[in-house]
Amino acid sequence: MKNLFKKAVATGLILALAGSFAACSNSSSNGSEQGAGSAEAKVLKVGANITPHSEILEQAKPLLEAKGIKLEIVQLEDSITPNTGVIEGSLDANYFQHVPYLEQFNAENGSTLVSVGAVHYEPFGVYAGKVKDLKDLGEGAVIAVPNNVTNEARALLLLAQEGIIKLKDGAGINATVEDITENPKNVQFKELAPEQLVASLPDVDVAVINGNYAIEGGLHVSGALAVEANDGLAAQTYGNIIATSKEKENDEAIKTLVQVLQGPEIAKFIKDKYDGAVVPLFG
Repeated sequence: MKNLFKKAVATGLILALAGSFAACSNSSSNGSEQGAGSAEAKVLKVGANITPHSEILEQAKPLLEAKGIKLEIVQLEDSITPNTGVIEGSLDANYFQHVPYLEQFNAENGSTLVSVGAVHYEPFGVYAGKVKDLKDLGEGAVIAVPNNVTNEARALLLLAQEGIIKLKDGAGINATVEDITENPKNVQFKELAPEQLVASLPDVDVAVINGNYAIEGGLHVSGALAVEANDGLAAQTYGNIIATSKEKENDEAIKTLVQVLQGPEIAKFIKDKYDGAVVPLFG
């Protein structure tokens, strides 16, 4: 019995020591894992249209990596899911829209997304379809325009700039077709999703196209029949922004993203690559 008791005690001691070593080992392992984790880069997921937004973000990647931030770019082609992704939390931020569109989206969806900084401006252009010169627009000419409120207003302002229509005083960035006071050629408007405008060119006389979709469609601003003035109301209003949730507007990684995108390296890339189709707002 005594020998059995001694064996039991010895076994208990061995088990206790083994457990103690295991605990120490686990504690050490967890500590090293936590240490490694703290050294890892902060991951920032940003939704963006392919052109030019994703291309600009790609240039920002190494600049952010040097600051301890790993940028993951999620390419999205529509104008809804970049915002819903931020709302649902699958994205930290997005880069594809301007403030008037953001405000319209918030109003229609009861959301509270916020802008944390503008990066660039994309001049709208009037591009040739069946008609190759605006002076040749005939009676009842068909003009394709974006079908969302803010971008349609912008298209109308550009057409007014070129004397094709006149808008009532003060219509500004909220202009609609109801604000047209003069339409001497009785032009007709074909409202289409912005991403469909380039494809519509063979079927319309001209189209007023967002800068990013014009680029994607192989169009060049230098070949546009008319372009928004860089010092006009549109340029002051429609800068493309980084947007995020109210909860993340003070996130340090997002602030750093904005700082990098507004820096001289990105400004130079935009100027060199897009030949006036995309204009940096800083640098």
